[in-house]
Amino acid sequence: MTNQPDPFSSFSGLLRAALGDLLVPEADTFLDMVADDIVMEFPYAPPAAVPRVEGKAALAEYLPGAASLITIESMSEPVVHRTQNSDIIILEFTCTGHGTETGIAYDQTYISVVTVADGYITHYRDYWNPLIALRAMGGDDAIAAVLKETGDA
Repeated sequence: MTNQPDPFSSFSGLLRAALGDLLVPEADTFLDMVADDIVMEFPYAPPAAVPRVEGKAALAEYLPGAASLITIESMSEPVVHRTQNSDIIILEFTCTGHGTETGIAYDQTYISVVTVADGYITHYRDYWNPLIALRAMGGDDAIAAVLKETGDA
């Protein structure tokens, strides 16, 4: 377990509610919920952003930079879709917030495909609208400046 504060604390609550007993009970933060070899993908990431993060250590480095860009104010109750493979879950949810630097609204809809094995998230594919993120952050240069600082993933 990690003792780091969770940069997406409401996100952890959303995942706990959606995935329930598929996750190990002692996992409180998002990083606690992921496997050491987690793969997190952002298929619609704009060119300046990181499209894929591999491994828990890389994710721990990536999250603070990503969290600094957007302030999340609320997240909706997730709609949970079970698949024929009990280890793969599809989540639909929305959030409201704003660009941390700009104050511009960030009202986003997400569809996430999550794979869980042995109580941990092993793969997380996050589908979101990059245009909403870019607008909230002030454009492509703003996202590139923060996310590229964490290294090329």
